[in-house]
Amino acid sequence: MATEQNLIENTGEVVGEASEVIAEQGLIVADKTQEYISIAIEYATEYGLKIIGALLIFLIGKWVAVRIQSIVVKLMHKNKVDETLVSFIESIVYFLLMMLIIIAAISTLGVQTTSFVAILGAAGLAIGLALQGTLGNVGSGVLLISFRPFKVGDYVEIAGETGTVSGITIFATTLNTLDNKQVIVPNSSVSAGNITNFSTRTERRIDLSFGIGYGDDLKLAKEILYGIMNDDPRVLDEPAPFVGVSELGDSSVNFVFRPWVKSDDYWDVYFDMNEKVKLTFDEKGISIPFPQMDIHLNKIEE
Repeated sequence: MATEQNLIENTGEVVGEASEVIAEQGLIVADKTQEYISIAIEYATEYGLKIIGALLIFLIGKWVAVRIQSIVVKLMHKNKVDETLVSFIESIVYFLLMMLIIIAAISTLGVQTTSFVAILGAAGLAIGLALQGTLGNVGSGVLLISFRPFKVGDYVEIAGETGTVSGITIFATTLNTLDNKQVIVPNSSVSAGNITNFSTRTERRIDLSFGIGYGDDLKLAKEILYGIMNDDPRVLDEPAPFVGVSELGDSSVNFVFRPWVKSDDYWDVYFDMNEKVKLTFDEKGISIPFPQMDIHLNKIEE
């Protein structure tokens, strides 16, 4: 019985000690919880308004940026700025405004933006150096779109390539050649060289040259050439067509043949005139000299 009594007493003491430990731990946890709650309240009080302010700056700033972007686009449309340039400037304006808004929002949170701006500047410089060729194309594209030396649909010669302009972007100009190849020319190459626009004027002059033999009738040949031009309704009366002797060559008398036509008729008339002159000269007995080679064989007697 005594042993059981002692066991009960010991158990009671252990339970009591455990209760005291649990109570102490509970107090510690409660104190820590209270401390964390206090810290959370402190941070919420200190940074909550800043976070709300930053969100408001971002949301209101974004709305203002969209409004400014819309106003800029309307002004450019009112002044009939090219649509490609409108799209480019619209993107640049929105990007710059959003960068300013983001920096202002970050600054409201208490973050030092000086170093942030310096990093952005260094990154921008590095990107600019790495993409200087591309940026050159962009600058040239802005100039081409602004000054409009040619437009989509014009037949041009640029950077050694000839074709019809099918597209003009900030970075490159696209041509479709006569044999239906697509040529993409970087804008920096376009602006760096001469630009020949064959579609600017409504009329073009065809320059051809024909030669006749020295034994042929010069006046008849000239009359035939004038007659071919006068009989073609696509040849314009003004400016007047012209035929003249341009050279007394080694083996032929050479004529210049210069009819004026509408720009859209240029190639059709060009090819037709070559064919008509050859057929008419053959019909009228006018010869067209061509290079010949005489070979003399000498027999060597043994």
